[in-house]
Amino acid sequence: MRLLISLTTALLVNAASLAAEPVGEPARIALDPAHLRAASMLADTALEGTEAMDIVRGLSYEVGPRSAGSAGDRAAVVWALDRMHQMGFASVHPEAVEVPHWERGQVTVETVAPERMQLMAVMLGGSIGTAEIGIEATILRVHDLAELATLDRDEVAGRIVYFDRRMERNAAGSGYGVAVQERGKGAIEASKMGAVGVIIRSAGTSTSRFAHTGNMHYEDGVRRIPAAALPNSDADALERLLDRGEPVTLRLWSSARRLEPEMSANVIGEIPGRGTLRDQVIVLGAHLDAWDTGLGAQDDGTGVAIMLEAATRVATVSTRDRRTIRVVLYANEEAGLSGALAYVRAHADELGRHALAMEADFGAGRVLSIASGFPEGTVAIADAMIASLAPMGVERGASDTSGGADVGRLWHRGVPVLAPRQDGTYYFDVHHTPDDTPDRIDPAQLDQNVAVYTALTYLAATYAGDLGRVPVTPDDAG
Repeated sequence: MRLLISLTTALLVNAASLAAEPVGEPARIALDPAHLRAASMLADTALEGTEAMDIVRGLSYEVGPRSAGSAGDRAAVVWALDRMHQMGFASVHPEAVEVPHWERGQVTVETVAPERMQLMAVMLGGSIGTAEIGIEATILRVHDLAELATLDRDEVAGRIVYFDRRMERNAAGSGYGVAVQERGKGAIEASKMGAVGVIIRSAGTSTSRFAHTGNMHYEDGVRRIPAAALPNSDADALERLLDRGEPVTLRLWSSARRLEPEMSANVIGEIPGRGTLRDQVIVLGAHLDAWDTGLGAQDDGTGVAIMLEAATRVATVSTRDRRTIRVVLYANEEAGLSGALAYVRAHADELGRHALAMEADFGAGRVLSIASGFPEGTVAIADAMIASLAPMGVERGASDTSGGADVGRLWHRGVPVLAPRQDGTYYFDVHHTPDDTPDRIDPAQLDQNVAVYTALTYLAATYAGDLGRVPVTPDDAG
């Protein structure tokens, strides 16, 4: 009970300090001391151990790979409906979503001159394959899209463009947003200049021979060319060959193909609200799909587990007034946010009753800080909720976040968001690879995530005031 006592004491001291606001300073919010005590109890209980790892193992091993439109995707929907029923959720149901269907097939990548070298590779998600004879062409090495844009078309035409940008490792995971640019648009920009194919150094930090897959894009009116990724180890080997200064000829063959769209579903379950707040909704989001190369344990099995656990733990506290907590397990986050976009269309008439949204989609590293996307008039509420978690070593993060890929669609339509930020130092060692398995997860860190999300969910669900609306903004995702 030592942790409970320390958390509760710290929370009550925090509440008192917020209530005693010095004259002339910006207004802050004092949260209800009873709610702070309950949030502390919920956090403490979660830190002692949760069922989150059991949920992750269930999704990983009972379902496994579950890319959009696949048999695994359909099995994941059935699994999630059953799990929600078992955990006591109400209003459990699927909401149909049309998703793209892409088949990875097989791939071989090898240099054929000045010497033969077999390279490990994966096709990027959504890429076309090659003709049966494959593609054989000289490699053009560039660092990034900016360097490609400085070249003349005759320098690129007929070549396989190799982007050598290496992802930077850091706790924030910010290197991913930089490295992923070539994955997303490399085939478009290279094709515009006459290239016949694209190879990238993986957008990941792994030192194994597993390449990181991930979604890529095509543009209407631009010839489609195949795109693949190399693991860092094989990219290093290729670069040593290129550094010799001789032309390097590469052969790429792939049977990847795009198929007709399939039907999947968002899976939804609720912890019903109570009293005067019951008609308002807090969305806890994670995505159910995962790339086919791994088991999707951290991307996003941990997110699914965190949200299911957080919602049901809040339900254990008897509270007179509480908002409805709605867990949404989104379809097809990986290849186009189909589920997130379908959700805002299907629930357009009730978005005004959505009080808050949170998302978990960054593995199971310890939560270090919490960012927010609140309107200026209620940001003090977010400050108070976040400050209450200081005893767990959680700091105040940025105040301009949209919340994540899936719930960001809600933020763009006016819904405030809270966004716990985890330690992502090692997340991109496994992200989108066969190494994304349950044994790479630290259960204690996963439980700390559950503790943070549970406490935040409880405080937001029971806060008696209005959380406000953020300005509606354009949404590039659709």
